[in-house]
This record gives sequence, C-alpha cells and structure tokens, in this order.
Amino acid sequence: MPIEEFKNHLTFERQLSPNTIAAYMRDLKQYLDFCNLNRVDAPNASPELLDTYIYHLKSEANLAPSSVFRKTEAVKSFYKFLMVEGIIKEDPTRFLLSPRLIRKIPQQLSIEEVHKILAFKPENFAQWRTLCIITLFYASGIRVSELTHLHTENVNTKEGWVLAFGKGRKQRFIPIHEHACKVVEDYLSQRQAHFAGKDTDSELFLNKNGKKISRISVWKDISALAKAAGITRRVYPHLFRHTFASHLLKGGADLRSLQEMLGHESLNTTQIYTHVNVRDIKEKHRKLHPRG
Repeated sequence: MPIEEFKNHLTFERQLSPNTIAAYMRDLKQYLDFCNLNRVDAPNASPELLDTYIYHLKSEANLAPSSVFRKTEAVKSFYKFLMVEGIIKEDPTRFLLSPRLIRKIPQQLSIEEVHKILAFKPENFAQWRTLCIITLFYASGIRVSELTHLHTENVNTKEGWVLAFGKGRKQRFIPIHEHACKVVEDYLSQRQAHFAGKDTDSELFLNKNGKKISRISVWKDISALAKAAGITRRVYPHLFRHTFASHLLKGGADLRSLQEMLGHESLNTTQIYTHVNVRDIKEKHRKLHPRG
C-alpha cells in the first residue's frame, strides 16, 4: 500500500500544511482500518463499501458533518492519487458525494471590544509580544500558523506591509496601517532589549527561551490578555481574522481585495463574511424602522 508515497504527494506536490497532512493521514488510517475489518483490500474497494463507510461515520461514529466531510475528502484524495499512479483503473469514489456543510456565520469582536484590547498597557515582555500579535492579527487578518512563522524581515514597518506564507507556501503581501507598524517597532525594541547578548531564532515572535513561539502559546497568551483587558467572552486567534474581514467589509472593502488579503483560493470562501454584514444591516433595520 503506497501510504508513504501518498504522504509525499500531499507534502511536495499539493504542498499542504503539516497540520492538514497529519489530519489526512489520520483519516486515511481510519478508513484503512475499516477496510481491514471488512476484509477488503483498499485499492479493490467497491462504491458500496464506500457508502457503508460514510454511513458508519454518520451513524455509528456520530461525527459532525464537518468531520465526515473532511474524512470523505481524505479518502477521495487517496483514490485520486492511486488513479494517477496507475495502481487502480477505476475510482470507487467517483460517485461518492461529500456531505453538505452548513456554513456557520463567523463570530466577531465589536469595534469597542477591539479598542479595549488594543488599549491595554503592557507591563512585561510577554504582554508586549502578545499585544503586538493581537495588533497584527487585527491589522492583517493573518492566520495563527502564518504569524508564528513570520521572520523579522517579513514585516516592513517603513512601507507598511507583512509578507505571509499561506497554505501551500503561497506568499502574499498584506498592507498594515501606521499604528500597527508603530506597535511592531515598539515590540522589536522590547525584543532586542529582552534578548540582548543571547542567541535567538530568527522568527519575529519568540518564547521566553528565544525560540519560535508555538501556536498553543499564542492561544493562551491572547486569551489571558483579553481577560486582563476586561473582555469576558472567549477570545482566540481566528476570531481576529473574522473580525478583520467583517470590519473591512463594513468599511466598504470589496470582496476581491479581501480575498487577496485573506489568502482565500476561492471567492466563495470570502463570501461568508457578506452574511455577517447582512445580519448587521437587518439588526439596524429592526431597531430603526418605525414598524420594526
């Protein structure tokens, strides 16, 4: 079974992120275990077996539609790979339909909540770093995985841009405003003083040992700072990405520009934020209309 070759295909040809590859491989292992239980060699699986597997995921495993969708896509990708490699002559998933996903309207912070967080006065290096991270999240809509891989040269405070490396290592330049540039410069001064004379990694955001900060640390740090700033709701990295997109749309940004800044491959993905805008409009209509 060409499992390792499939992993290399995801890594070098499709250039998926390590996290996505890990998820695909876990999902594939689950499917292969299912095939073994049914005494079927995966390359020889029938469409009927695939239908049974999907039914198993939905009913017996009781998984959410999003999880079933991801696992279905992993299996489909595996069989497409086997087809391309000439290992199978017919794809058993060719008529397999992935479950339809109900798109949830993304949560967002209010402008007042964002201002409250950004007005926080840091008292130590860790808080300076976290405030800078939150500022960049809100200024650029960058993903947490992209942020943790930023190097110092990837942020240009003179010209006002961030160079992010997204899914598949696709790079994009994202403009950032003057206030964000100032916060980054202040953080860099704190960073230089904090690690003076020590060997450090070249990433922009470092942990207390001078190594690249982890995604988990970012999650914990921004949650703690938001609480310290008086925000009672749950705050997490992707919330700032949603907030960035929603606030830009409210301010008059067009979807195509927003798509470029967010690094979405499809405009359909970006359009989810139009639902947020419509929801706000409906709420204003309800409050302001005489018969509301």
